Amino acid sequence: MASKGQKFKKYSNNLKEEIINELLDGKSYTELSRKYDVSAKTISTWQQKLRHPEKYPGYGRKKNGRPKEKDLTKEDYKERYEILKKYQAFLKAQRERK
Repeated sequence: MASKGQKFKKYSNNLKEEIINELLDGKSYTELSRKYDVSAKTISTWQQKLRHPEKYPGYGRKKNGRPKEKDLTKEDYKERYEILKKYQAFLKAQRERK
């Protein structure tokens, strides 16, 4: 767990790719950790995120998740509106039963 006021390091995607490629070439976590001054656990986490993209949507090669608002079309909004109307009618019917 992070401590209050803790600063986190941010690493560029290029550095991450370079480290992962060297890891795949057979170098050890310890060796890469010393060379790039990055925690071995951090390198391990990056590798896990690339191996299992379904567990980490929005990271790595495969991108999952809901579409961003700018990617939605007018038809998408209409479809969402219709679903919302049906859901509200369902909730109203549930309340009336009680």
